[in-house]
Amino acid sequence: MSKTSYYDLIRYPLMTEKSMEATEQDNQYAFVVARQANKVEITKAVEALFKVKVKQVRTLMVKGKVKRVGRSSGKRPDWKKAVVTLMPNNKIEFFEGV
Repeated sequence: MSKTSYYDLIRYPLMTEKSMEATEQDNQYAFVVARQANKVEITKAVEALFKVKVKQVRTLMVKGKVKRVGRSSGKRPDWKKAVVTLMPNNKIEFFEGV
């Protein structure tokens, strides 16, 4: 990806009960990322934006749900999730106190 900023790669943090539990127990943080982003780009973006050291990045594609309103049906867009594991003694302050 050329001419793309780190803010374009990391869309927003994913704050669910499961991701918050993983943050507390395993030092893992979940983000919604650009669909074309790869693990190397995600690692560089997280390290640059949050000033932390990344140990591992796992990515998965999430399929959008099919929703109905009356007779018409539509589909939510597919999106990509990244689960970032940080090195010990590293934390992202953005997630603290949520």
